[in-house]
Amino acid sequence: MTTVDSLEQIMEYSSEGNGNSLDQVTSISQLSDVQPTDWAFQALQSLVERYGVIAGYPDGTYRGNRAMTRYEFAAGLNAALDRVNELIAAGLADAVSREDLATLQRLQEEFAAELATLRGRVDALEARTAELEANQFSTTTKLRGETIFNVAGVLDEDEAFDSQITFGYRVRLNFDTSFTGRDTLRTRFQVRDVQSFDSNPIGFSFGGTSDGNFQLDNLYYTFPVGDRAQILIGANGLDVDELVASTISPLDSSTDGSVSNFGFPTQYTLSTGDAGAGAIIQLTDNLSLDFGYTGGEASDPSPGAGLFNGDYSIIGQLTFLSDPVDAALTYVNTYVADGLSVYDFDGPTVANTYGAQVNFKLLPGIEIGGGIAYANSVFIETGSAEAWSYQGTLAFRDLGGEGNLLGILAGVPLYSRDIVPRDDTGFLLEGFYNYQLNDNISITPSVIWITDPFNDDNVDDTIIGALRTSFTF
Repeated sequence: MTTVDSLEQIMEYSSEGNGNSLDQVTSISQLSDVQPTDWAFQALQSLVERYGVIAGYPDGTYRGNRAMTRYEFAAGLNAALDRVNELIAAGLADAVSREDLATLQRLQEEFAAELATLRGRVDALEARTAELEANQFSTTTKLRGETIFNVAGVLDEDEAFDSQITFGYRVRLNFDTSFTGRDTLRTRFQVRDVQSFDSNPIGFSFGGTSDGNFQLDNLYYTFPVGDRAQILIGANGLDVDELVASTISPLDSSTDGSVSNFGFPTQYTLSTGDAGAGAIIQLTDNLSLDFGYTGGEASDPSPGAGLFNGDYSIIGQLTFLSDPVDAALTYVNTYVADGLSVYDFDGPTVANTYGAQVNFKLLPGIEIGGGIAYANSVFIETGSAEAWSYQGTLAFRDLGGEGNLLGILAGVPLYSRDIVPRDDTGFLLEGFYNYQLNDNISITPSVIWITDPFNDDNVDDTIIGALRTSFTF
């Protein structure tokens, strides 16, 4: 039915353009060069109807009643050549008539320039795609980075304390890997140098120092089990707050939340951690049971250490999340061999901490809430003590622009009067405004007022001013 020369010619052309077929090419000219009354238009339309060679437009139709530019026409012709090549390669050469081969050859000659242009464009796109694939970091891993600059100074402080203006920084590099699309392997490296003032017992939410060295700060793997459970296994830097669905506080982010560490609910701070595991079990659409275990000396094989025989924390939490209100009830049991700083005691200590946190979303963008934490601790072979903390939070989201956050935080940081008898109770008030310059940069001025630092009225009140700049990429 067809000649060998004709078949070879069609196959030779099709092999050159294999993989370059296009459903539709956006016109580069407003001139409709090929009219429905033209021979070429009618010939291609006939091929389309007989062989179903192109999808046409996004709705899957071939609009044979409108004019096309020569480049739109060439895209359809290119698809027709590919389709004929498929039939011939499949041993169905008899399905292609001699007349159709002749028509294709004539169309190919008439639109040679446009076909060559299309092939050139596709080749360039394929080359760029190949280059991107060859140079991409990973097909399964995404890098997310964050840098914080912080300038801070003490506006009013006891002369006995250092009060120089400081400039600190923190850099985090998060490598998030997913193997199934529903799991996440988080590997985070961090370097930071943000030191607190002597009169600020709370510290900054992003504070700490690594002596200028990048450190493996977080390493965990989380994955779902069915539709109602999420499991997390951590090998490094795992804290108990990472094992719950939410801490509830709207101000607890170190990137765009409170500048002081008091925005982070106190019930999670009387704990130890490094490695462990936990689960979030969704009881209903709004209610979850969260629990987990962390060991503070998991990699140490010596006596009195290890994953289960050294410092540890166990957490259990009921979390309720909904549009009008979020709430949580938390219990944390902790053992540490060297004591907890709140008690000024450095011996073996077992702490049972109870916390409640709530956040009401009164109006769009306005949230009010707070929390309370109580700890009953036993100093092994020594005695016991109690500690308390409470806070209130007020958040105005998107104030002055999308992504902005005005936050006000007030309350009493964790204190105890049992080890060192005191009648004084320190109070903290912070106001900050996180202003989103763009999707990647925000600046946050903050003022922190602390009365009776260290719960000692012999220490002057202190006021700290800070300006945090956050870069995310």
